[in-house]
Amino acid sequence: MSPPSLARLPHVVIIGGGFGGLAAARELGRAAVRVTLVDRRNHHLFQPLLYQVATAGLSGPDIAAPIRRVLRRQRNTTVLLAEVASIDPEGKRVVLRDGELTYDHLIVAAGAGNFYFGHDEWAAHAPGLKSIEDALEIRRRVLCAFEAAEREEDPERRRARLTFVVVGGGPTGVELAGALAEIGKHTLARDFRNFDPSDARVVLIEGAPRLLGGMAAELSEAARKGLVDRGVEVRLESRVETIDEHGVVVGGERIVADTVLWAAGVAASPLAGSLGVPLERGRVLVEPDLSIPGHPEVYVIGDMAALKQDGAWLPGVAQVAIQGGRVAARNVLRRLSGATTEPFRYRDKGSMATIGRSAAVAEIGGLKSKGFFAWVVWWLVHIVALIGFRNRVMVMLEWFWAYISWQRSARVIVDRPPALTAGSDDGA
Repeated sequence: MSPPSLARLPHVVIIGGGFGGLAAARELGRAAVRVTLVDRRNHHLFQPLLYQVATAGLSGPDIAAPIRRVLRRQRNTTVLLAEVASIDPEGKRVVLRDGELTYDHLIVAAGAGNFYFGHDEWAAHAPGLKSIEDALEIRRRVLCAFEAAEREEDPERRRARLTFVVVGGGPTGVELAGALAEIGKHTLARDFRNFDPSDARVVLIEGAPRLLGGMAAELSEAARKGLVDRGVEVRLESRVETIDEHGVVVGGERIVADTVLWAAGVAASPLAGSLGVPLERGRVLVEPDLSIPGHPEVYVIGDMAALKQDGAWLPGVAQVAIQGGRVAARNVLRRLSGATTEPFRYRDKGSMATIGRSAAVAEIGGLKSKGFFAWVVWWLVHIVALIGFRNRVMVMLEWFWAYISWQRSARVIVDRPPALTAGSDDGA
């Protein structure tokens, strides 16, 4: 289709190139519409494996794919690298930092960021895990902690260097804690001379009575036991009171730690507030067809959308975003053809989490599994879900090498370690 003919077609703008936005764009790939996908990053990120980048198991490009490459065959689709400042539903405008777009239909899939429950000052001391940049920063902190311990002579300071606190017992927190435990006990076991890396202490803090609250109780217990067997201290029904440069305070107890990681909460994109519609804990209350009240041409999907199904709020997981993106795209086409839009009905395909090498928990279609078999299922599902042949091959090779060697290949510190900078406590 030539550019002049495209210009006459209805214009659909999609904000966000994550799971939901990409699913919507693909659904519209053969439709008689002009699609513009806007994202402030040029890549689609496979977030379920982001923790492996943070723990040196994979490199960032292994789990990312350029959005232009993914959509290159869709001649009706334009990809713009830009940051959205606000949305004007009345004027049907998307305001960019350096311009604006007008639309006939809008699909907002801007995702979510980290939420610190009113304590934004904690962010500097406890980074979350939402982007490649976040993962690289966490990896730098983790690897630098071991490097600093090698040079530390004071036993108390060395203990603080080697203490890692993970806040949040959902899938991300569980997987981070398990991976951190394996780094000390296996990956770095022979790499240092002045201390034993297996002395590293990993503490997982969860406010609820059990881990992985969205899964069956027996699988939550299996995950807890698996982590404990790997040396992780699991603290349930524990509330974080303070996070600072010295560690965390939990239930009045100070845990001295140089490295604190946040996996406890997410907040919808600030763009939700610019839509001028009711919010539920920062998420947009959408109609059953995923449109917003008063503006049937605007759809909100994924982490930004608040919608109840069977009396419970839909979770902010990838499958909700993917299915929502497809339904929103189909509803755009239904409105253009004069048909009635379809309500969104989420079909839960299950959930899973890996605890560490050869161990995972999985709940798929009512079937519950744990241990090695669940780990194999987890492995296969994630390989298949990755976008791009290269990504699948690279991840398989990295995992195969890690399995036979206990090593993690992405251990390069790309920024100068804080302990080695001029003017630091340690001199140099």
